[in-house]
Amino acid sequence: MKLPSPLTVPLVALLTLAACGTSSAPAGDSPGSAPPAAPSAFSPASFDKALHDELIAMLARDQADREGTPQSESDQARTARLKEIISDHGWPTFALVGEDGGNAAWAIAQHSDQDPTFQQEALDLLRAAVAARQASPGNLAYLEDRVAVGKGEPQGYGTQIRCGPDGPVPTTPIRDEPEVERRRAEAGLPTLASYLAEMTTICAQDAN
Repeated sequence: MKLPSPLTVPLVALLTLAACGTSSAPAGDSPGSAPPAAPSAFSPASFDKALHDELIAMLARDQADREGTPQSESDQARTARLKEIISDHGWPTFALVGEDGGNAAWAIAQHSDQDPTFQQEALDLLRAAVAARQASPGNLAYLEDRVAVGKGEPQGYGTQIRCGPDGPVPTTPIRDEPEVERRRAEAGLPTLASYLAEMTTICAQDAN
């Protein structure tokens, strides 16, 4: 399923690890995106158009893979390249690659399930970037849940959903569920009820 345009989800809502081994990408709603800043936690960066364009192209291949169009590049290869990028530049921030480039980097990290150690490292870097207002809080919520689900732990935001016999269900339980709507709002995510309603439609389409 094709990704929406940048910053209309966080890019992929991901039917999760348990649904189909890799990730599906349903449509979604706007994540909370903090405005760019140049805080002291990061060295000032000039926009790198070549890196931006590379990340956008990687994301296009990632999504084509998930839509059933074979690519010469695997998830593992994209993960390896993102590792190199992070080694050279740190997390790809808004200042360095723009919001869409940062979203593309996040999507590759989100699909790096085959390398949980790197996925955890990416999560830590993304968390710091969000604190510095250089990345999307919504993307952080999705990656936090992704890493938790990969460990078999409860998720904080209910973003990782699988299609069960009776419709969408969280892949792992939601931690402190009475507070999930507050956490989602703070991350700029839509309500869990609206997200599950959207997923209900997607699950019904997939079943046909």
